[in-house]
Amino acid sequence: MAIRGAASSIGRQTSTSSLLSISGYLRTRYHGSASNPLHRSLSFPHSQTGFKYSIRAIQGAAADPVAPKKEDEEQLTKEWKIKMLYDGECPLCMREVNMLRERNKSYETIKFVDISSVQYSPEENQGLDYETVMGRIHAILSDGAVVTDVEAFRKLYEAVGLGWVYAITKYKPVATIADVVYGVWAKYRLQITGHLLG
Repeated sequence: MAIRGAASSIGRQTSTSSLLSISGYLRTRYHGSASNPLHRSLSFPHSQTGFKYSIRAIQGAAADPVAPKKEDEEQLTKEWKIKMLYDGECPLCMREVNMLRERNKSYETIKFVDISSVQYSPEENQGLDYETVMGRIHAILSDGAVVTDVEAFRKLYEAVGLGWVYAITKYKPVATIADVVYGVWAKYRLQITGHLLG
């Protein structure tokens, strides 16, 4: 009986010692941090601990994923050929923008930039400030050249396979008349659409 009691006592001490060793091992070996979350599942056989059990160590908290910045849908076109600066608060303007955007899904040649967005940056758009771009349409070619008025429309339409719409404006007399007509529209656009500057 004494021998059996001693053996039982030794067994309990061995199990306790194993558990303490395991606990210390987990603390030193698998300690994580909030920036480096770690999930581990450990299983120890009967021969090592006196009984079989599993331990799951969960260290840290998973960081919230950072949502991709939406540049007003200004899709980051891989190799855009022309950048369209438009007023996202102009209902009539948006009809044309949406049409071009739909066509651009197949071409990916136009990058759309909403000048009414708080994220609009003149520094990233050839120094064109809000007031200047609000006055008339502006587009920026991939080489940095700035085009305005009917020429801007022609370049934009050409970029999505609709160059024929404005092809006639390549002729100087027609382009001059078209620019005059557009100039009148641009001058009264805000009153017509009910969108007030500032």
